Amino acid sequence: MSGESYTMKDAMLYSQRVAQLSKALWKAVEKDWQNWIKPYDLNINEHHILWISFHLKGASISDIARFGVMHVSTAFNFSKKLEERGYLTFSKRDDDKRNTYVDLTDEGNALILKMYDHYHDSNHSIIDGSLPLKELYGRFPEFLDVMAVIRNIYGEDFIEIFDRSFSNFKSSLEEHEDRLIARS
Repeated sequence: MSGESYTMKDAMLYSQRVAQLSKALWKAVEKDWQNWIKPYDLNINEHHILWISFHLKGASISDIARFGVMHVSTAFNFSKKLEERGYLTFSKRDDDKRNTYVDLTDEGNALILKMYDHYHDSNHSIIDGSLPLKELYGRFPEFLDVMAVIRNIYGEDFIEIFDRSFSNFKSSLEEHEDRLIARS
């Protein structure tokens, strides 16, 4: 610890604060997420894989694992279940035989769009908890500090995939009469 700009006590208190707040936030996110996808007989990993596949177009299992923050075997096994249900297809690329790639089927694509269309059919405590800040500041919280920490933990590749997927997400949908509609 010599030469460090923090004390052991500061470090422990910081990490415990982050842990407690992260756990509380995750529990709310998890509950909201499960309530949203419950009618579609999906679990969070399956939905996350579909979502990543929808926005990254031709993602590899490694990309899904990295961006989905899951083990490669978890990404593969849940992707396999989605393939069996007709939502994904697996392929190899001529220029890359090492990696397995996934693509949404028409049914998988339709399912994602249907879930977007019915997003507001369930309650979202994260949105409800953030609305007072949006009303006060005119925007939802942005998490710039958290993004910097995530960049330092998972690397620039993770942030690039994150940014690319959310850019695709933003440009692929529009809102019409309180519903999300895919742009052609």
